Amino acid sequence: MSDVLLVVVDAANVVGSVPDGWWRDRRGAAERLRDRLAVDGVPGRDGPLEIVLVVEGAARGVESVPGVRVESAPGSGDDHMVELVGGAGERPVLVVTADRELRRRVGELGAEVAGPRTVRP
Repeated sequence: MSDVLLVVVDAANVVGSVPDGWWRDRRGAAERLRDRLAVDGVPGRDGPLEIVLVVEGAARGVESVPGVRVESAPGSGDDHMVELVGGAGERPVLVVTADRELRRRVGELGAEVAGPRTVRP
């Protein structure tokens, strides 16, 4: 799996990028994002992918589904995503977030970064 692209998705940031009422049901919004990722993957990215959706706060406990592993951050979602990128070794990593500080942190570790529109219409 060293050549399989690891896609780490910042659930809170991606869900929060569209004002569609997500704040009334954060867990449901994360589940809808997970389901969309399971069906659509990452548009424009061919080849095998490993998608990890990182959830935090009220969205903790969302279950994984085939094609999307969901990880509940024990503390800061950003810190957990940095740990995932740091532990990826030599494999390619794409982090989906608009968070500037997170983009900087994972970029320093060699990850490619893309904004929420990458996975959300």
